[in-house]
Amino acid sequence: MSVSKLTGALAIAKSRSVETPSSTATLSLDSITDRVDGDTRPLNPAHIEALADSIAVVGLIAPIAVDSRGRLLAGGHRRAAIALLREQDPGAFAKQFPSGQVPIRRYDFDSETEPGEALAIEATENEKRRDYTPAEVRAIADRLRAAGYRDAPGKPKKGEKALRPALELIIGKSIRQVRRYLNDAPDAYAENGEQNQDNQTRTDVLVLNRALVGLQKWAILANEYDEPGTAVKGLQGRVKRMMRDIEKAIAELEVL
Repeated sequence: MSVSKLTGALAIAKSRSVETPSSTATLSLDSITDRVDGDTRPLNPAHIEALADSIAVVGLIAPIAVDSRGRLLAGGHRRAAIALLREQDPGAFAKQFPSGQVPIRRYDFDSETEPGEALAIEATENEKRRDYTPAEVRAIADRLRAAGYRDAPGKPKKGEKALRPALELIIGKSIRQVRRYLNDAPDAYAENGEQNQDNQTRTDVLVLNRALVGLQKWAILANEYDEPGTAVKGLQGRVKRMMRDIEKAIAELEVL
């Protein structure tokens, strides 16, 4: 796809609301295929391992998003974590995913013919999480504690894992909000203030992710030019630096 066509597709996707999934169902792990153009961001092995550990205990909380043909839209880390769990602990995999069926959220379009819509959904799905009540979070935390996760200051002992980072991965909320869910309810003013800040953080990360996806796609397409001009060559270097800066900013915001 040319740069102009990709830019146009992204503009159309961002100018309208992201498509609503047509169904929530299950699909075999091996039937969830790769994105048409591959992952836009490299997968983090440590993130995958931590997710696999938590999924073994509580299952998959957020379904994996796919298009009408089962191609991955969002949830690359989750898919990789489930594959790792199947490899390392077949018993836990079979318990959490009977008959090898994985919860999915299917969108009724083909990501190969609608790349702009696919990019928009990838950016929003990776930041969108349902809101859990404190009671639900505490219930998940109890299951993790029973499996050896530790909720105390300091480095976990041998055989233990840190509880709060695991909850952050599972429910898609910041450590600060996880801490608030686990503690006694704060006064209304503090709760509203933290909620507003969390909403702003999620919005910032969403916008930065969308910008990063667009820059990554342009960088890939720009490399296909046989003889790029001076302007394109100069822009390639600036775009690479900008992508690194955006990735750093996203990483900082995600730990707030």
